[in-house]
Amino acid sequence: MKLILKIFSFLLLSFYISINAQKIPDDSLMKKANAQIYDNPDNTIKIAKDLLKKENDINKSIKIYTMLSTANIAKRNFDESLKYILKAKELAQKTNDPKIQTRVLISIAIQYQQMELFSKSLETLNEADVYLAKIPENVPEKHSETAISNAIQGMIYRSQLNPELALQKFLIALENFEKVPLKKTTYANMSVVYYNIGYCYLNLNQIDKAQEVFSQSIDYAQKNNAKSLEAFALKGMAEMHKLKREHQIAITLLQQAEDLSKNTGDIILNQGIYKEMADNYLALGKQNLYQLYNKKYFEMRFQRRQNELTSINHVIDNHNKDTALKNKEIKSYYIRLMIISTVVGCILVSVLLYLIIRIRKQNNKHQKEIQQIIRTS
Repeated sequence: MKLILKIFSFLLLSFYISINAQKIPDDSLMKKANAQIYDNPDNTIKIAKDLLKKENDINKSIKIYTMLSTANIAKRNFDESLKYILKAKELAQKTNDPKIQTRVLISIAIQYQQMELFSKSLETLNEADVYLAKIPENVPEKHSETAISNAIQGMIYRSQLNPELALQKFLIALENFEKVPLKKTTYANMSVVYYNIGYCYLNLNQIDKAQEVFSQSIDYAQKNNAKSLEAFALKGMAEMHKLKREHQIAITLLQQAEDLSKNTGDIILNQGIYKEMADNYLALGKQNLYQLYNKKYFEMRFQRRQNELTSINHVIDNHNKDTALKNKEIKSYYIRLMIISTVVGCILVSVLLYLIIRIRKQNNKHQKEIQQIIRTS
């Protein structure tokens, strides 16, 4: 299940950035980099780095950093990915555009979810909700960001073994994607959500419904010419046939998926395909092929875990940096508070001393006057 959830969040992040990158009307290089983000991430990274060197516009720089982050996720290089998305966050904090701030925070939430840092993901989604609420209802980004946010929550609920609640969130995501005017830019995301729903139905043992939504996932992937998405959906369809003990059909689908994913370099996709291949060949009693794909599966699994360990260390370092910054702010606040308290205290003491001295002088004066009256009388 954890592998499936990582696949879900990667796909959402990949095509989430693809929507936003397409909004740069005259930048053909940006469009080219975006088009290859999941099928040829190395070329996307190369183009994006070249663009970044020449870019002075803060909004475009944020898009490029986000694209670099997503391309590195496609390669399962979490450490580099996190570095770039945090740079995007730093720049986003300098803008007053709630759309940009929401977009970057949701991208970070997706990455945290993919790294199984669920509390950090939910915390970041809550932070994003503050900016999301500022976007007017008639703005398309309101619906696309709401859809992505609900999809991420759905993944987290699935990880907590609650497919019913996850389904509710995924259906809300679909409803919001339907409200986005530019349908083609949402095809990939809708494919991902249908893919999510397919696995929810598999978890609920509703095989026929799973087959229907996996087919929809494939259709939307083909509309967007997204080979990696189609590969993922074929893998999901293969799992359904494996459950029905139709192992040869499953292997045929997995071979198609393997062919489609040749240029992606996606460790998780390959890991999932190899695992399913091994399981089906084992069920058919083909030991040589089982051992071959089982070995490939463990190689991919080892590589993924190495990448994740590096990334988690980066998260810890970043968390420590944030904590140190917050501690510094708190310390500065209390120092200012102590200075203000001291100044106010000194003023109050000075006023009290002044009043005491004044009253004493008046009392002394009155005593002298009373004594003078007594003497004269």
